[in-house]
Amino acid sequence: MNKFLIIVLILGTHLFAEDTAGTFIKEKKEIIELKKELNQFYTTKEAEYKTRKQELDALLAKIKTEKKNIQDIYDKNQLLLKDIKGEVVTKTSKIYNAMKPKNAAEIFNKLIDDGKIEDVFDIILKLKEAKVTQIMKSMTIKNASKITEKLQNYSVVDESKKGK
Repeated sequence: MNKFLIIVLILGTHLFAEDTAGTFIKEKKEIIELKKELNQFYTTKEAEYKTRKQELDALLAKIKTEKKNIQDIYDKNQLLLKDIKGEVVTKTSKIYNAMKPKNAAEIFNKLIDDGKIEDVFDIILKLKEAKVTQIMKSMTIKNASKITEKLQNYSVVDESKKGK
């Protein structure tokens, strides 16, 4: 009976070992399958990421191009506006140079009283010096002093630009 028990014990150990080895092999196969699935998942996600990144890069490039186009249009419009303003001031100064000083002074007084001293100053800068002197004689003292102050400040700023 001892022999029988030893044989049963050996066979049982052997069967248990085969069963354990079979379980390990089965688990190893499952792990390999999981690894393949994970690799496929990550490969797919990486491809999606690259595609989305390319789309975003293309969109960003398009936005930059559009922004540059808008800036170019804005700059052109600013130049046109500056030319138009310059043309208006030039035409306005021609009109005021031809006008009687007393009439021009009345208009300038009204504009200054309405808070448009900058507009008057821009016109005065374009007028002939002798004409400005005659107009300022006919302006109110208050408004003539404002224009004189602006002319002095303008000269100071203008001189500082020449030094640069």
